[in-house]
Amino acid sequence: MQEAPTYYRFSVQQYHEMCKADILTTEDRVELLDGLVVNKMSKKPPHTVATVLAREALQRVLPPDWHISVQDPVTTDTSEPEPDCSLVRGNARQYLAAHPGPSDVGVAVEISESSLHHDRTWKKRIYARARIPVYWIVNLIDNQIEVYTDPSGPAEEPDYGLQQIYRPGDSVPLVLDGKEVGRVAVSDLLP
Repeated sequence: MQEAPTYYRFSVQQYHEMCKADILTTEDRVELLDGLVVNKMSKKPPHTVATVLAREALQRVLPPDWHISVQDPVTTDTSEPEPDCSLVRGNARQYLAAHPGPSDVGVAVEISESSLHHDRTWKKRIYARARIPVYWIVNLIDNQIEVYTDPSGPAEEPDYGLQQIYRPGDSVPLVLDGKEVGRVAVSDLLP
């Protein structure tokens, strides 16, 4: 009988120490997910274009007391994912000492092509556990935007209670702090 592999889980603090000691550098395309250091998936041109489109579309409707962070860390209790875009409270200078935490993030956005299963399962659980209020998946495979709301927070099986699908011709409501602050056309998000 073959023994199952065991994994060593790192705390967020240990992960930060590895980064400070240059054990992990920006050249190591990794992120911390549920205590595991995980390689980030490579990006194809549609992913790159969709990231730029999302940033531009969201910037047009974003209130002045929020900013867009692109592929930057969000620190939770057990993870430090790097969403393709996140809408973060305040201005970037507020985060010189530490990355934004879940209470600072209004919306996390993942652009999904090769990572769709990963983003619908693992990443969604991490964001729901952290109680990030809104999670968008820009689904390049099915040509739609998936919006998840009502996170369960810490639970045995964290998840979002509500899911809505938006397709070309629709517009997605941008909700921050429980209020709709604008709408984004699906066609502005998809390459």
